[in-house]
Amino acid sequence: MSTKPGRIFLSPPHMGGSELDFIHDSFQSNYIAPLGPMVDAFEREFAAYTGLPHCVALSSGTAALHLSLHILGVRLADEVIVSTLTFIGGVTPIIFQGAIPVFVDSERSSWNMDPDLLAEELHASEKRGRMPKAVVTTDLYGQCADYGRIRGICEHYGVPLVTDAAEALGARYCQAGSPSVDGAPTFDGVEDSGWVHAGTGSKAAVFSFNGNKIITTSGGGMLASNDRDIIRKARFLSQQARDPAPHYEHSQIGFNYRMSNVVAAIGRGQLQVLQERINRKRQIFSFYKDSLCDLAGIEFMPEPAYSRSTRWLTVVLITPEEFGVDSEAVRIALEAQNIEARPIWKPMHLQPVFKSNLHPVSGKPFNIRTVGGEVGEDLFKRGLCLPSGTAMSDHDLERVVSVIRRQALYQTNAIS
Repeated sequence: MSTKPGRIFLSPPHMGGSELDFIHDSFQSNYIAPLGPMVDAFEREFAAYTGLPHCVALSSGTAALHLSLHILGVRLADEVIVSTLTFIGGVTPIIFQGAIPVFVDSERSSWNMDPDLLAEELHASEKRGRMPKAVVTTDLYGQCADYGRIRGICEHYGVPLVTDAAEALGARYCQAGSPSVDGAPTFDGVEDSGWVHAGTGSKAAVFSFNGNKIITTSGGGMLASNDRDIIRKARFLSQQARDPAPHYEHSQIGFNYRMSNVVAAIGRGQLQVLQERINRKRQIFSFYKDSLCDLAGIEFMPEPAYSRSTRWLTVVLITPEEFGVDSEAVRIALEAQNIEARPIWKPMHLQPVFKSNLHPVSGKPFNIRTVGGEVGEDLFKRGLCLPSGTAMSDHDLERVVSVIRRQALYQTNAIS
């Protein structure tokens, strides 16, 4: 009887070893419910690592984005510009607020929001006399968007920028423009000259610790900012907006979005090994690239000079006319060998939930605009995320590569 080899997951959790020690400390102190010394310490250590001075630990990245939009005053029928190539959690908080997303396409050089299309849309909004309340840009698959250009455009039109860096903890952006290769950060320190952490410079930055992220707390997120007042408001609202009083007093509606002390304990242990995880992610990317770059019809997610990606996931584009089969055929072939791979995010403007003429929350008629869309559609059609777990062995990586190479070889032999 034949059995399948062990499962290779896309990006599973990878514990560092000290998480249980921190959890034990939280149990010993009996701080099990939300809040406690682990949460406070996690926020401090996260701020020290990222250089973003004010942080609040929350139940998810989606909660962090929701609070940021709420605090920025996004309300019913407002518009918010957002990347179309993103996870739906980067858009649903807009809907929660009764607002309307405006989807902006990607640029090919980074796969993140196209600054030129953003500028066109903000110019058009100004002419219409209706400016969006915020711009939300996604740092896709561990890579920073072009913050310098995007932030400059937003500042010109007076629109606040929120960075959805849920996938990009540990990534760096060069504020100096186009650095030399020698000047790129090594990730050995918090930041090198001219390089800053993902999310720096935006009004608020959102991070996720979901189970598949580069570090995980099983769930959870962080909202970070240079603006102390934003974090102060978020902290208040995330605890049901309870006013200072001996009894439960509420003068406004809040949310139950705080992180638990036990979850934060896991986060503290994970943060200690983040540099190792980044280095391993980049090694995995290099392994795939070195092993597959000779095959026709395969290309890898680019890394612009201004960005130092964590390579949270290694993502490839497969052109079937050159490779022989499409990305879905490769995914199916990998799955047949018990290897998980996944298409890249389906653009939001193609999602059925946004095809309705009625707002999902308010029920009012609404129309969603999409600026561009062709790039995101092409990336979705050809893109495939390869297994990128930091605990993968070289043997695991070779298993993945061999399946992909066999697909190319099979097609070559079939054609000949």
